[in-house]
Amino acid sequence: MTNPIYVAVDTGDIDRAEALARAVAPHVGGLKLGLEFFMAQGPAGVRRLTGIGLPVFLDVKLHDIPNTVAGAMRSLSGLGLAIVNVHAAGGRAMMAAAREAMDPATKVIAVTVLTSLDATDLADCGVAGAPADQVARLADLTRASGLDGIVCSAHEVAARAAAWPGGLFVVPGIRPAGSDIGDQKRVMTPQQALAAGAGVLVIGRPITGAADPAAAAAEIAASLS
Repeated sequence: MTNPIYVAVDTGDIDRAEALARAVAPHVGGLKLGLEFFMAQGPAGVRRLTGIGLPVFLDVKLHDIPNTVAGAMRSLSGLGLAIVNVHAAGGRAMMAAAREAMDPATKVIAVTVLTSLDATDLADCGVAGAPADQVARLADLTRASGLDGIVCSAHEVAARAAAWPGGLFVVPGIRPAGSDIGDQKRVMTPQQALAAGAGVLVIGRPITGAADPAAAAAEIAASLS
């Protein structure tokens, strides 16, 4: 089984990011670089970490008019990314433009509903119904737009994987049993999420906040084998 763990390297410090990535590299399947890292280090920082040899998921969640998102994707297309994402709420034309502009070897996926949001938060944004309802709507739109998969919580992944054979399902909000959930609201353990149909498990603080990140990553990886 390919290791599904992508460790979330959420720091703007390039030396700390590289040290962390190298420490956990034997125990994870890839790196997830978020906005904090990208805003601080830009494409040069991404290139430095891709040099470690692990697949990289650049988590920039682009959401703008189609022309702007296409331009951003073209700017990112030379970085050798494994995965990059946009917001599904940007609509069909934006997502299609993103896919067309990105290197075909890179998976382009769309964020459906952030794992920090629940039904109350969606209602505040004018979206009626449960998170699962909105995830279903946006997953169907993402697929129709020609993208490769979605980001959703583990609570929605089983239904979406059943509805979209061959889709890539990236699941954040992963917390080993007993872990602090922090600012996440819809979480699941790594074993539960993988069994439900997740293809990539994004795990941050349970690894990066541990006294020994490499040992923490190894323990989680061993629990999945």
